Amino acid sequence: MARLPGYKRTGVVSVRELRKSGGVPSPARLRKGPVVLVECVEKIPCNPCAYACPRNAITIDGELTDLPKVDFDSCNGCRLCIAKCPGLAIFVVDHGFSRTHAAVTMPYEMLPRPVKGQRVAGLDRSGRRVCSAKVVRVLDTKAMDRCAVVTVAVPKKFWNRVRSIRVPKEG
Repeated sequence: MARLPGYKRTGVVSVRELRKSGGVPSPARLRKGPVVLVECVEKIPCNPCAYACPRNAITIDGELTDLPKVDFDSCNGCRLCIAKCPGLAIFVVDHGFSRTHAAVTMPYEMLPRPVKGQRVAGLDRSGRRVCSAKVVRVLDTKAMDRCAVVTVAVPKKFWNRVRSIRVPKEG
C-alpha cells in the first residue's frame, strides 16, 4: 500500500482511507475484544512494531520500507507495540469495554500526564475536540522511554475518531 491519497493532500489520514486500505478490523473482530489498529501511512524504514508483537500479528512483508500489515485474528490487544512506534501511529481499541463506551489506548508523550479517573478532551486525528473522555489507565514506565500508554473511555460512536487527548491545564 502506498501513501494514502487524502493523507498526501491534507497530512491527516481519514477513516475512509484506513478502511479502504485494510487498516480497520471488521465489526465481527471488534466484538471479540481488544485489537490493534496501525495507522502508519509513511513508507519509511521502520519495524519496531513487528518486533514488539509477541503473537506476530504485525508484519512487514517485503522491504523494510513497506507498510505494516495486521492479522486482526492473531492480535489479542496486548498493547506492547504502542510505545514502540516512533510515529505514534498504533492504537488498541476495545469496543466491548462497556455497553455504552469503547476503550481507546494510545501513545502519549505530552506533559502533564493524565491520571486515572481524570476527564480529558478526546481529539481526532487533526487535533479537534470530538468528545469528553475518561482516563481509565496510564502506563508510564522507564522501559517505555518517555512514551506513556493511555487508555480512555469514549462513547462507542467515537471509537474510530479519538486518537489523542488534551489534558486540562492545572490551576
